[in-house]
Amino acid sequence: MGNDMIRLGQFLKFANLVETGGQGRERITAGGGRVNGEGGKRRGRQLHPGDTVTIETDAGPVTEEVNLDPIDVPW
Repeated sequence: MGNDMIRLGQFLKFANLVETGGQGRERITAGGGRVNGEGGKRRGRQLHPGDTVTIETDAGPVTEEVNLDPIDVPW
């Protein structure tokens, strides 16, 4: 049934939480991201549908739920 996971760095970009992969890497390595409430600095962390990602943006923290429906993920 297609892909059932996406890496954190990819998700940040596809969810429009960052503009580039480089920005995602910077925010993650600076500790500005959380997955399911847990901190971490691995942009390669695997995410699955239903996981929640919180990232610090210039406008403040934003939380998104991982949804891998084809309309959301362009592959």
